[in-house]
Amino acid sequence: MQNEKMRWYDPITINFYWFALSLRSNVLTPLLLPLLVQRFVGEAAKGASYGNLRLYSLMVALVVQAMMGLLSDRSTSRLGRRRPFILGGTLLDVGLLLLIGLIGSTMSGQQGYNTLFIVVVLSGISINIAHAATQGLIPDLVPEQQRGRYSGIKALFEVPLPLIVTPFLIAPMIRAGNYMAAIFTLIGVMLAAALITMFVRERQQKEAPFPMDWSALGRLALMTLVFTGIIIALGQGVKLLVPLFTKGSGSLVLLGLIGLAAMLAAILGGVTASVKLGLGQEAKAHPSFTWWVINRLAFMVGAVNLSGFVLYFIQERFPELQGDAAAGPTSQLMMMVGLALLVSSLPSGWLSDRLGTKRLLLISGILAVIGGVIVLMAPSIRIMMLGGIVVGLGIGSFYSANWALGTRLVPKDQAGRYLGLSNLAGAGAGAIGGYIGGPIGDQAGFTVLMVIYASLFLISTLALSKIDLPWGPSRANPPAAEELGHEPNA
Repeated sequence: MQNEKMRWYDPITINFYWFALSLRSNVLTPLLLPLLVQRFVGEAAKGASYGNLRLYSLMVALVVQAMMGLLSDRSTSRLGRRRPFILGGTLLDVGLLLLIGLIGSTMSGQQGYNTLFIVVVLSGISINIAHAATQGLIPDLVPEQQRGRYSGIKALFEVPLPLIVTPFLIAPMIRAGNYMAAIFTLIGVMLAAALITMFVRERQQKEAPFPMDWSALGRLALMTLVFTGIIIALGQGVKLLVPLFTKGSGSLVLLGLIGLAAMLAAILGGVTASVKLGLGQEAKAHPSFTWWVINRLAFMVGAVNLSGFVLYFIQERFPELQGDAAAGPTSQLMMMVGLALLVSSLPSGWLSDRLGTKRLLLISGILAVIGGVIVLMAPSIRIMMLGGIVVGLGIGSFYSANWALGTRLVPKDQAGRYLGLSNLAGAGAGAIGGYIGGPIGDQAGFTVLMVIYASLFLISTLALSKIDLPWGPSRANPPAAEELGHEPNA
């Protein structure tokens, strides 16, 4: 389709499913699941229990997304490469979301947590069947010179709009304890988004573009086991060290440094080992892809877990906001982040095409650090929301520019496979930040944990120096025909 004229509504049909994916994440991750875990296991163990839930569900998501990206690359279905996976994954996930709602409404105690754990892990399989296929739509269908603006529209649907919708549409239901109503609303959005995606102009692929490499599936499974093992080993190390320190200013600093070092080791070691296992010998030919995933993962550990643990952080900073009462301020803070994302995501896509993705990523990292500091030091919810706006400007710029950069680094005929591996960042962010960070939050407090996440925004920018685009280290687009000495096409 890249040689066909794009229609005015293609940016919507190609990208709208991102809205459903992110709305689902924004409802489950910062609101519904933390509250259910807190209700089931109590205050003392909520951080570690939520971290365990995040680790295993996201590691399942990682291997499923990578495998489904590879399988959808080879799909010869009459519906196209990606649409059958999007539809099937959505229908499976609807059933599991209903089970989550029933668990929250009818169960309690450790039995409730254990049942929730199993269902959430299974939902990591279902939703990532659809997620993996959705990632291939822009590389499959959009001409390269338009990918920056399409990535900007993707970022609009993926981040700001769900963050704006959540506090008005779903958060009031959760705040009132009406979890089933929230689940039914989410299911309606997901089914509508899947239907809209069926109007994508995707052609049948007559034959698979490359032979099926069954060893690749084995490497993906091994990759996930290694990545999970690295996170578990570092997380267990943190758990052993945490009890050795008592609360106090010096101990809190030391615990923060231990947590940051463990997360950084998981990011660098986990990505390097996993990409080598997932791509085999191909990894050596694409070193910039590895550093792109490191850049993406470091930033997203900060961004994802700021939202994932913000409810516990708000409860800690403002003792009057406990239990379901924290859902309102949490969703309002996320809304302010979303408004800022709305402002920054679309122009960021345009700017990444013209000024360069790496330059824009550097700016986004600086903005996220400044905003994180404001959130941490805010004496009131109102000032905290101001910090959320600055963080949102940085995140919106990052998502647009980083995805545009990634689509330019991957081989065109294996976009699903490579971008499926990018879920090392999407899934790994929550797993690293949750499993390693949860015990830090329980012992040292969630303010210390937020300092660690904000520091990772800065560390993310350092990885940019290792990324070279195929046509040079600082160019946003490939050289024009005139610059190469060729005449432009008529």
